[in-house]
Amino acid sequence: MGCASLPTRPSPTAFPPPLPAAAHARLSRSHIRTCTTTGKPRRAFSIRAAHSGVSDVSVESLLPLSDNEAPVTGAAYSFTGATTSLTNRRILTSSKKVTLVRHGLSTWNAESRVQGSSNLSVLTETGTKQAEKCRDALANIKFDVCFSSPISRAKTTAEIIWKDKEEPLVFLDSLKEAHLFFLEGMTNADAKKQYPELYTRWREDPAHFHVDGIYPLREVWRTASQAWEQILLTPGENFLVVTHKSILRALICTALGLAPERFRAIDVNNGGMCVFTVNKQGEAMLQALNMTAHLYSDHTYQY
Repeated sequence: MGCASLPTRPSPTAFPPPLPAAAHARLSRSHIRTCTTTGKPRRAFSIRAAHSGVSDVSVESLLPLSDNEAPVTGAAYSFTGATTSLTNRRILTSSKKVTLVRHGLSTWNAESRVQGSSNLSVLTETGTKQAEKCRDALANIKFDVCFSSPISRAKTTAEIIWKDKEEPLVFLDSLKEAHLFFLEGMTNADAKKQYPELYTRWREDPAHFHVDGIYPLREVWRTASQAWEQILLTPGENFLVVTHKSILRALICTALGLAPERFRAIDVNNGGMCVFTVNKQGEAMLQALNMTAHLYSDHTYQY
């Protein structure tokens, strides 16, 4: 029988002794400086290392002083100019939270057809169940308004989620899906076969896809910006938005300051949810992208 040797205990000198509790670096506010670039007051801190051999380090905060000296961490933020304003710099009366939801699985999703702005594709039985899952997952969240595309598959999803609620359900044309002309209704296989160059451009270079000089993504970027403004200037603080994948991609990209070339860098599944927090300057912070846990369990969201 073989035998295994026990590992030897390392020498006490192999590792330096741990720092005593009192020897951790100490962070203390030392004074307030004026930023030489902006002329605005900044917080300045001194990090004093109690362990020998390490020099003291002074660190100047990048954040301007606030009236109450509250830290800017987690869900609390007060940056200005760091991202794109979705309200053309019009100041909001309060910060907002916006939950974006993609409609449930539709008949043309299931048949792998190009949907675009067509109103002929409707929710499947699976899509209806996905909408119900969304409703259950959001049951503990109080929304002030629900905004939806008026196109049937999104409209039905919104009506299922919003069932028995007294708050308004508003349909916005600016939330309609991108218009894809004669490709709409065709299976992807047929579209690729009959219009190979056009279809490949839409799939691989959608920012430059056009028909008769009309660029659908340029238009959907414009309507996404319009939708953001309509939503955020509505009274209330917590909004639900139900719409389609292409316009959802545009909403996300415009909020993050991304151009149409980044269109396919974002994806949202049927019934998937995204969450943005928007400050009073109309600047958005993405907090969740394509949440789908609720579709596979009884998961509920709290935020």
